[in-house]
Amino acid sequence: MSTVTDELTIEGVRRFLYREARHLDDREFEQWLECYHPDAEYWMPAWADDDGLTADPQREISLIHYPNRAGLEDRVFRIRTDRSSATSLPEPRTGHNITNVEITGREGDSMDVRFNWFTLYYRYQTVDTYFGTSYYTLDVSGSDPLITRKKVVLKNDYVHHVVDIYHV
Repeated sequence: MSTVTDELTIEGVRRFLYREARHLDDREFEQWLECYHPDAEYWMPAWADDDGLTADPQREISLIHYPNRAGLEDRVFRIRTDRSSATSLPEPRTGHNITNVEITGREGDSMDVRFNWFTLYYRYQTVDTYFGTSYYTLDVSGSDPLITRKKVVLKNDYVHHVVDIYHV
């Protein structure tokens, strides 16, 4: 658990983001889920064309969309029980890297955060790189932040396999 004071600092935000990434790299999916509020939306829009993203996950295609944490919990269940077309053995190895963390807004107990990231992904003697920008809304009312909204913009979306939660 991080030590969050009444006023979450940029360093506290970084520690939280690093912890979330570490849980993915260590395949600690249950601990990763604890970073999310029960009503958290997780959305990775698709590129509608080379210059614009889809804007409505209910009416346009998304690379990933879960309207709440229950969808993420189901995804983790499928990964853990090999009921996933995207996951097979050997399990992939990932390394998440986070840069340019900014607090972009704060209203009451809600904080908006933006950061860039890249993930190295290794499987079958092949290394792939994913990179993009993420936009989080955090509930900072408790002892630890909780993600209430996560929007992931994958900037290299021409990939040769299914993109999953551990890629980004």
